[in-house]
Amino acid sequence: MIDYSYYHFNRINIIKYPIITDKATRLLENNQYTFIVNPSSNKTTIKAAIEYLFNVKVRKVNTCSLPKKKNRIGSFFGFKPQYKKAIVTLSESDRINLFADN
Repeated sequence: MIDYSYYHFNRINIIKYPIITDKATRLLENNQYTFIVNPSSNKTTIKAAIEYLFNVKVRKVNTCSLPKKKNRIGSFFGFKPQYKKAIVTLSESDRINLFADN
């Protein structure tokens, strides 16, 4: 078992929010969840954060850094903030409730 106590200081700040799109909802059928994460985090810290926040067992973490996009406001050019996406596969028995039941 890996000791994740080293990563405790920023486990909560790693995961920003879940992505709810058509593709992400299709991945829910395979027990895969998609999150926007801190761009400087790696797979080990993402796994530790998900297991700490949701009390689940993570089998696999896939990450990709999405390219920055151009943004124009009037005559000024700039870039939108760059972010990182993580697709987390959970074990068969675990689930994360993203949608609140009323």
